[in-house]
Amino acid sequence: MTNIAYLSLGSNVGDRHGYLKEAIELLDSHEGISIIGQSSIYETDPVGYTEQGKFLNLVIKVKTELSAEKLLYQCLQNEIDMGRKREFKWGPRIIDLDILLYNHENIESEKLILPHPRMHERAFVLVPLLEVSKDLMHPVFQTPFKEFLANIPDKEGVRLWKQINGEDAYAHLGN
Repeated sequence: MTNIAYLSLGSNVGDRHGYLKEAIELLDSHEGISIIGQSSIYETDPVGYTEQGKFLNLVIKVKTELSAEKLLYQCLQNEIDMGRKREFKWGPRIIDLDILLYNHENIESEKLILPHPRMHERAFVLVPLLEVSKDLMHPVFQTPFKEFLANIPDKEGVRLWKQINGEDAYAHLGN
């Protein structure tokens, strides 16, 4: 069965752009994952622990044969392979890969909660998500994500860093 998922990628350590590019290449090289959409890259202020560098964030849309749990495992494995160390909550990171949505399903397990529980509160997620798919609705609240974004007061912390050319066009970060 083919599934559609949306992933958020972020980096705020070292070669942030290079780490995003590497993460996309790792995901795209997996035989069960195919990237079918990508947002522009946004530079964003840190959330939670604010005494750290700014992030580069983007969202990708993937088609996958993997279950949600196997997709999560692959994301976590890619983070480890890239050298991510989880030293403390919301701390600096080489790469962060989060599943935001999976077939618009509601999933709650020990390891995975979907939709991502805080995505509707975060402009750094919603801005690139809506660039990829402007009419998405939150599967639990049955509310368009653009309504959540309109009600977030601090959107100025999300700045366009590198635009992907062409409406609905997909291009690897290196393009």
